Amino acid sequence: MKRKKRIQWYSVILLAFGLTACQVKRPDTVIPDAKMENVLYDFHIAKAMGEEVPYSDSYKRVLYIESVYRKHGITQADFDTSMVWYARHPDALTKVYEKVNQRLKAERDGINHLIALRDNKPKESLPGDSINVWIGRHIYHLTGTPLDNKLAFTLPSDTNFKDRDTLRWTVRFRFLSGTPDSLHAPLMAMQILYAKDTLNEMLKVKRSGTETISLFADTLGEIKEIRGFIYYPAQKSAQSILADRISLMRYHATDTLFNVDKESLKIDDKEIKKDMVPGKPVELKKQDEKKDSIRRPEMRPRPRLRQTTEK
Repeated sequence: MKRKKRIQWYSVILLAFGLTACQVKRPDTVIPDAKMENVLYDFHIAKAMGEEVPYSDSYKRVLYIESVYRKHGITQADFDTSMVWYARHPDALTKVYEKVNQRLKAERDGINHLIALRDNKPKESLPGDSINVWIGRHIYHLTGTPLDNKLAFTLPSDTNFKDRDTLRWTVRFRFLSGTPDSLHAPLMAMQILYAKDTLNEMLKVKRSGTETISLFADTLGEIKEIRGFIYYPAQKSAQSILADRISLMRYHATDTLFNVDKESLKIDDKEIKKDMVPGKPVELKKQDEKKDSIRRPEMRPRPRLRQTTEK
């Protein structure tokens, strides 16, 4: 019995030793994963900032990197030593960089959004056959007063817009204080500026419900800009309207137009003109041939009068 217990204890000790041997030994001088993630995040931002510095101020690049070391309480030697260890253990480095890349991507999207707001331009729309490209709020409260009586938008096209796209603007209207008369009904309008022309449509909102404006063109070329507005005229009495569930759907055309080559049309016209011979129509020619084929009846010769002479 004692011998069996000894064997069991030996097996447990060997198993524990094997598990500890399989684990990656990390020296105390190596920066832990969580801290290394923060260091690398700030390090790459500092590197990107340094690349934008002009040549005359190149000394600032070193200052940016040193500020990262001071922020996290490490030295350049600590950072270099840790990077050597992580380079020898790519699995650990990959896990750290996956988190760093996610944070950098989120930071980039946030910066692009701030730039778009500063320049009053929306960011590029998403690709796809049916995408909601609306850039404004999804709910508006209009009262008819001069400072609160309209909703307007301007959407420039981008590389994800196609020549034959359909734009469909949908808004749900809810009159909160009764329906106004037709003279003071809200106006909803949309306009698309193409390379060759412009399309417009406007309607009056006479009751609560969902209204939609759809515009598309097959032959007007590239879309330059989309504009639209909702105008709520001044009311005789205080009345307000709620516009919500706003969407501006863009649909790519799935069919194709049949385009004929102009040169081929010219060639066909020339061949047709060559085949055409001036003269009588075919039907008239046939009728003439029938007439000629009919044999005329023989005419009797007229009798000749004899000349008589008196003796």
